[in-house]
Amino acid sequence: MDLIAQIDGLFNSRSVAIVGVPRGLKTGSVFLTALLEQGYSGRIYPVNPQADEIAGLKAYPSVADIPGPVDLAIVLVPQQKALGVVRECVAKGVKGAVLFTSGFSETGTREGQDLEDEILQTARTGGMRLIGPNGMGLYAPKTGLSFFPGVSKNPGPVGMVSHSGSLTNILGTIAETRGIRFSKVISSGNECDLTAADFLTYLGHDPDTGLIGAYIEGIKRGPYFLKALRQASLNKPVIMWKVGLTPEGARASASHTGAMAGARDVWQGMLRQCGVIPVVGFEALTDALMGFSMLPSDPGDRMAIISGPGGLAVSAAEACGREGLQLAEFTSKTRSDLARLITFSGTSVRNPIDVSLTAHFDLEIFFQSTRMAASDPGVDAIIVIGCGLTPETNQIYVNGLIRVQQESQIPILAVKIPGFDPKYSQQLCRGGIPFFDSAERAVHTYALAVQYKNWLEKRSPNPI
Repeated sequence: MDLIAQIDGLFNSRSVAIVGVPRGLKTGSVFLTALLEQGYSGRIYPVNPQADEIAGLKAYPSVADIPGPVDLAIVLVPQQKALGVVRECVAKGVKGAVLFTSGFSETGTREGQDLEDEILQTARTGGMRLIGPNGMGLYAPKTGLSFFPGVSKNPGPVGMVSHSGSLTNILGTIAETRGIRFSKVISSGNECDLTAADFLTYLGHDPDTGLIGAYIEGIKRGPYFLKALRQASLNKPVIMWKVGLTPEGARASASHTGAMAGARDVWQGMLRQCGVIPVVGFEALTDALMGFSMLPSDPGDRMAIISGPGGLAVSAAEACGREGLQLAEFTSKTRSDLARLITFSGTSVRNPIDVSLTAHFDLEIFFQSTRMAASDPGVDAIIVIGCGLTPETNQIYVNGLIRVQQESQIPILAVKIPGFDPKYSQQLCRGGIPFFDSAERAVHTYALAVQYKNWLEKRSPNPI
């Protein structure tokens, strides 16, 4: 069976054994809680020799005692018991195992590395694939797999592979508020067997995945990783947050997952060649995943800016210049239409369009000026900076922007003004309008989409 089929089989597991699942509220209980909460439709087999029942499910003393076949095992037992459980899984014919247990190569000890190597060799004798150790495993809303409670049940286009389990948990719990919905998520841990490159290859071919996010601390098998990365980037956007590019970050990543990080300049050059969209920091990662989920695949670089606060309009214009985007030149008709709409002093109908504080009292000014900009043939996308003055008018503002975007089909990027209630930003995202905390973040995210489009158009036909 080839790699893609093997990984796809794990995501579509029809039965899961949770080995070492505790009774009560302890760390390992989150896996069982997550599967039940997510509505996993397959068989769930809790394994605990000291329990007859856990969470209303019959418990079994060992993997060998489970009566039916097991596709996926989630191994929660302490380090010293992990090898014995893997042997049981191999004997049972388990297809894959997630090793949540830590204490292996990431410790930097010979004992930890040797035990990890022995577990891998044992798994290979039975053709069983491993995720981890020191990883959370798999999350797929479509099939009901999950590794943490509170994550969204709604599938979407974003695939994610991460060396950090806690990062995937955080992303999973906040994603819905940013309009991010996942197809498949992998927390790969130490990668003694399946690696980030393997999962990039899989996600690059996965029909449910439209874009890929990655949090990478280091790599194994560098040439293979780069080949997988480039091929995935040719199929769909790959947004990567690479850490370990400073001496301090390298030391931290080594102690976290045992990853070797690599030199900053070398990494940046490789990522550029592979067409990867680089981001730095959690906010930039979530901005990019949100933006790429909603923006068109062929974004143009001519921007219109509409703003109530004049200072933020200037800041947005400067950000466009820094990021290599153009301010759109309006036609004479557009300028004439805007001049009839915005008649009060202290405003501008040039680009940026300064609608002043008056528009916050008369929200129709925002909506009409956005429609006018959207109808201009020289505009590719619009940044709107504004809000209502009360909860009632904020709701009108949100509904109006969504309606205009649906009518025009021109990308609209909304920018927060301090004091804007976060619940309205969630509504904007659900309505297909990415919402950013600043104009600079909005412009940067949009510029990344333009850069990726340009890379696709100019890419070298020769692989690395």
